[in-house]
Amino acid sequence: MAVPVSQAWTVATYVLKQKLTGRKRYPLVLMLEPLFRCNLACAGCGKIQYPAHILKSELTPEECFRAVEECGTPMVSIPGGEPLLHPQMPEIVAGLVARKKYVYMCTNALLLKEKLHLFKPSKYLSFSVHLDGEREHHDFAVCREGGHEIAMEGIRAAVAGGFRVTTNTTLFDGADPNSVRRHFDQLMEAGVESMMVSPGYTYDKAPDQSHFLGKARSRRLFRAILSNRKKSWEFNTHPLFSEFLMGKKNFECTPWGMPTFSIFGWQKPCYLLQDGYADTFQELMETTAWDNYGAKSGNPRCANCMVHSGHEASAVDYNFGSLKGFIETAKRYIFKPTYADAEAQKLLNEWKPAHAMPLVQIQSPAAAKDDQLQAVSGD
Repeated sequence: MAVPVSQAWTVATYVLKQKLTGRKRYPLVLMLEPLFRCNLACAGCGKIQYPAHILKSELTPEECFRAVEECGTPMVSIPGGEPLLHPQMPEIVAGLVARKKYVYMCTNALLLKEKLHLFKPSKYLSFSVHLDGEREHHDFAVCREGGHEIAMEGIRAAVAGGFRVTTNTTLFDGADPNSVRRHFDQLMEAGVESMMVSPGYTYDKAPDQSHFLGKARSRRLFRAILSNRKKSWEFNTHPLFSEFLMGKKNFECTPWGMPTFSIFGWQKPCYLLQDGYADTFQELMETTAWDNYGAKSGNPRCANCMVHSGHEASAVDYNFGSLKGFIETAKRYIFKPTYADAEAQKLLNEWKPAHAMPLVQIQSPAAAKDDQLQAVSGD
C-alpha cells in the first residue's frame, strides 16, 4: 500500500470531522518552510533567489511547533530550501513525530546519507526525496553533475536503515515520458514506498521561465506517463489527482488545503504565490480573498497551474464530499486501475518533446561541494 493504514485512517477521520462540522475550507497538509537556504541552485526554483540575510534566517523548533498546533493538520510537509541544512532539523522532526503528525521531510538527498544517524525510523516520518527523473535529466534540472547518483545512494541508505522513503518528481516542458516511466521502475527497484509526480509551476523569481508547462501540454504529457501503468508502481498522491493530471477529471484549486508557514509568517494565498503574509493561521483564513485565486477566478497567474499543492486537497475533498466521490475513490484503491489507453500508448511510442532539454548551467561536483559548504556555514 502507498501509505500505512494508520495514516490513511487518520487522514480519513480528520477530513470526515471537517465535513460533519460543516467546515468548507480546511487545511489538509501544512507546508512548513523552516528555511530557504539550499545547497543546490535549480533553474526552476524561486526560493533561493532571496538576499543573503533572508537565506541565513531559520524558524526555531518552537515556531514550527506553534504553527503545527495552530493549523491542526494531521500531515506536515517540510520543504525548503534544503531542510537538512537546518541545524535543529532532527529536533523539529522529533517534536512533530512526538505529536503524532505524519511528516514528509523533503530533501534533495545530497546530505541524507551522512545525516541519517540523526533521525529515528518511525511510521510518522518519511524522507521525501526530490528526484526529477533519470540521471541525465535530474542533473540538468538541478544544475548539478552527479546529483542523481548521490540522491540514489541516500535513498538506498535510508531504505536499508528502515526509514520510509517517498519521492517527489517535478516535470517541465521537454520531459520525455518514456524516461519518466523508466525512472519510476528504478525508484520501485530501490525500495521506495511510493512516488509523487507533478508539473512545474512558474515561480516569478525562477531563473528559467521558458520551460514551465501549460495545461494542454501537461495533460498530454501525463496521459502518456500515467496511462497503461505498471501494477508495481505505487503513488502517494490521491488517485483522482492523477486523473486530474491526465485530463480525466477537472478540479478547481483549493489553496487553503495546503497552507504555507515560513520565516515570513503564513503566506497568502498558497505555497507558490506570494500576495502578503498573515501573523496567524486564523488571520490567513479570514483575510485572504480566496475567490481571487484558482483557474475559475480568471487570475492569469493561476491559469496554467496544476500542481499538487493546489489540487490534491481538491481531490480529497471531492472524495469525502459525496457518496459518488467516495465510491469513485474506493474503486480506484480496490481495483488499482492501469488506465489502459491505446491512443496514449501510441502517443508514448511516437513522443517528440516540444524542444530539447533546458540549457542550464551544470555544476561540477567540486564546485557544488564548495557551494554546499558555503550554504552550511551561512556565508
